[in-house]
Amino acid sequence: MKAAVIGGGSWGTALALQLARAGQSVQLWEHRPDRAAEMQERRENAVYLKGIRLHDAITVTSDAEAALFEAELVTVVVPSQTVRSVMSRLGPSIKDHALVVCASKGIEIDSLQTMDQVLEEVLPQRLHPHIFALSGPSFAREVAEKKPTAVVMAGRDEAAAARAASAFHEGFFRVYHSNDVVGVEIGGAIKNVLAIACGACDGAGLGTNARAALITRGLNEISRVALARGANPLTLMGLAGLGDLVLTCTGDLSRNRRVGLGLGQGRRLAEILEELGQVAEGVVTARSTFQLSQKLGVQMPIAEQIYRVLYEDKPLQDALRDLFGRERKAELG
Repeated sequence: MKAAVIGGGSWGTALALQLARAGQSVQLWEHRPDRAAEMQERRENAVYLKGIRLHDAITVTSDAEAALFEAELVTVVVPSQTVRSVMSRLGPSIKDHALVVCASKGIEIDSLQTMDQVLEEVLPQRLHPHIFALSGPSFAREVAEKKPTAVVMAGRDEAAAARAASAFHEGFFRVYHSNDVVGVEIGGAIKNVLAIACGACDGAGLGTNARAALITRGLNEISRVALARGANPLTLMGLAGLGDLVLTCTGDLSRNRRVGLGLGQGRRLAEILEELGQVAEGVVTARSTFQLSQKLGVQMPIAEQIYRVLYEDKPLQDALRDLFGRERKAELG
């Protein structure tokens, strides 16, 4: 199968590597010509995955038309808030009946759409039956290093989702399939906001009991939104829900957790993001998640406090105090 990966960051590069290992011929699109040329020549993404050699079946290019030419599988791996603009431009170049896999995780500002909804709005109608969401606990570097990983591919046509999953499934990279696109998308997006909360908790020295409480109650918040949008509750107990949440809230490779750690240590957000040098999706998604919770009438106290810290300059210590000092209630209420 000829595959195109749209986005040359760490996750895009890792997925290109996995597709190549699974036997696909891969065109990896990096929008900056100088970086694309460097990656192609050095056979390495030295900025984001230093030390990992690119597979021989990967060609890196800054020419989107060339990357998409005759591609039977297109994987979208650009920052969530750029999915609309990038894919509006590239959509007409995608061939009929190609599988379109979105590995970007987020909720678009203002429209409050998940990435599959954005793609359905901007891509030609002929592609809509073959739009999928890929999510689950998966750090890019560990995938690139061939460490055991399990993820889930969701599509409204489950048989087609299984086909898309098989294109990536190889070796230690295990890909399940699902027909619950809503649950997979919501779980993959909101867990990034909760990872900031857990990082802040750890950075402030509140202990592992507090972290466990935030993860557990955070899963409750994700579930409320997902169920309000019509998701299967069992999805949130799986890879795109609990699995991704635990990894992102506890793993040291998590960008969003590192943002929270910095906030908990009293550092400024701008300084943290500059040092990070990559997109931390939870920062933007905190805003869209808060907007979505207001629209749906769903209580999300953890996500709300992170929103107020990031966008209303609420002191973190006040946010944590208000969060853990909330009035007692029934656990399942």
